[in-house]
Amino acid sequence: MSRIYGTLILLLTLGNLAVFAQQDSLVMKNKEQLIGEIKSFQEGVLIIETAYSDKDFNVEWDKIASIKTEQKFLVLSSKGDRYFGRLVSMKEDLSLVMVMDEEAGNPVVKMDEIVFFKEIDDTFWERLDLKLSAGYTLAKANDSHQFSANFEAGYLTNRFKYDINFGVIRTIQTTEAVTAKISRTNGGFGIVYLIVNDWFAVVRSDLLQSSEQKLDLRATTKGGVGHYPIMTNKMNFGLATGIAWNYENYFNLEDLDRNSAEAFLAAEYKIFDMGDLDLHTSAIAYPSLTEKGRFRTDFNFNLEYEFSFDLFINLGFVLNYDNQPSAGATSTDYVMTTSIGWSL
Repeated sequence: MSRIYGTLILLLTLGNLAVFAQQDSLVMKNKEQLIGEIKSFQEGVLIIETAYSDKDFNVEWDKIASIKTEQKFLVLSSKGDRYFGRLVSMKEDLSLVMVMDEEAGNPVVKMDEIVFFKEIDDTFWERLDLKLSAGYTLAKANDSHQFSANFEAGYLTNRFKYDINFGVIRTIQTTEAVTAKISRTNGGFGIVYLIVNDWFAVVRSDLLQSSEQKLDLRATTKGGVGHYPIMTNKMNFGLATGIAWNYENYFNLEDLDRNSAEAFLAAEYKIFDMGDLDLHTSAIAYPSLTEKGRFRTDFNFNLEYEFSFDLFINLGFVLNYDNQPSAGATSTDYVMTTSIGWSL
């Protein structure tokens, strides 16, 4: 029996050594060293798994002095360059990192110019980003109940980024005379193709239902090109423009469905160097090309605080404006939500 136990222990030990045979390493600016498997780096945070911890370490990029990896990564620089290879800090100047990409000539990149890297030959689940959140608000004054839920998913390859989102808000307000129900549902699916440097092409379709604006359905499909004037490991700022097709169906039976062509101009700003806080805001303007004088805008603001076990608290604000709304509808619809969620 003792031989069996000894054999099992030996096999487990060898298995553990095999897993960490090829070890990545980090040297911190305070001289501490981390050895294990580096999984990814994005939005200013590197994730590394070690043999002596049951939880992955989240390491701030500006706290790292040098890096060495054994596996290959898809690497993105702030200049928009894309490489595929191992990362090794230069001994003569630790502020420089060589990407062992023979096809690109083993380029040397400044460490603070690296904004993203991730394995592209990993499993489906490791390429997937997932967020789930929900919130509930109760107000005694007008017996108001509000429920919100959101789902977001993203998937990355070496050239394409896919994302899908879905969200619902339901509000019930009860007075002595009547019970009012307010509903809002939104969803979308987008594909971004990374062209060259900081340029990209985008195709996206968004859906909106809003009782406040008498919208049974608004479906907007758009395509265009964009550019990141600012892309660092602390913040991103992007612009995009193109053409959109807008279809609308209303709750009011007397209102006819509307189809229109629109131009669009979008701006997006993300900052992720505020400790555990992330800020993401975007604005899209839609001047109509076929309806005289019509102008729409969509604005989103999200502030997120992440704490233990991949949980986060989110404060969100959404505003939709239409200067030619349906009869009896308001030109502006806005919602503010607070929710708690989990990310993969």
